[in-house]
Amino acid sequence: MDILLASPQLDVFEQMALDETLVRVHPQAVTLRFYRWTPGPAVTFGYAQFISEVRRTLAQRRFSGPAARRPTGGGIVFHEDDLTFSLVFEAPGRPADIYKNFHAHIHAQLNRLGEKGEIFDKTLPASAYAPSVNHTASACFSNPVENDLLAANGHKILGGALRRFGTTVLYQGSLQLPQARENPAYKNAIIAAVRAYLAADLHPHRATEEWVLQAKELARAQYHTQAWTEKF
Repeated sequence: MDILLASPQLDVFEQMALDETLVRVHPQAVTLRFYRWTPGPAVTFGYAQFISEVRRTLAQRRFSGPAARRPTGGGIVFHEDDLTFSLVFEAPGRPADIYKNFHAHIHAQLNRLGEKGEIFDKTLPASAYAPSVNHTASACFSNPVENDLLAANGHKILGGALRRFGTTVLYQGSLQLPQARENPAYKNAIIAAVRAYLAADLHPHRATEEWVLQAKELARAQYHTQAWTEKF
């Protein structure tokens, strides 16, 4: 059964762990989840990023809150009032094609809301996708990459990162528009995009206590550890 998952408030380490847990417990169906955050800003950064570069960027921004290494790629993302979500699904094909197609569906739904932005379609050199670019730790919303979504003024409003677990894909995304978390229209746009892209019949489902406990244990054993945070 494809599900629209309701989960409890979690900190940044638990959010990462729950996404990975969902890949393990529900790998063959579509699972869309909108994060519910514990109070306060947080940061996530890409799986392959160098911790020295991440720390330099956070110091430049004077950010002292929690920061977690994602299981997916990409760069630094500041989670303050963004609409953060994840999608677990089975899909063939190249990750770049999956990213392009999913974002095209989200773009179409946002256009229906009056968000007349565009898809960033410039081909960038391979160095733009490296863990560090000019000592900025690939700050996601400062440096758009191909098929990110931009507002009409050129500001990046949607970015995401993918990782394959066998045939299952984990996508983690951040929509950064004013009041994105509070406006249900944005959630509905993402839901409509998932339904159109994957022909998914999403059914509301609450995260089970077992899934949440597994995620919290994974957060404690992995995502919150120095070994994971300083992996590279």
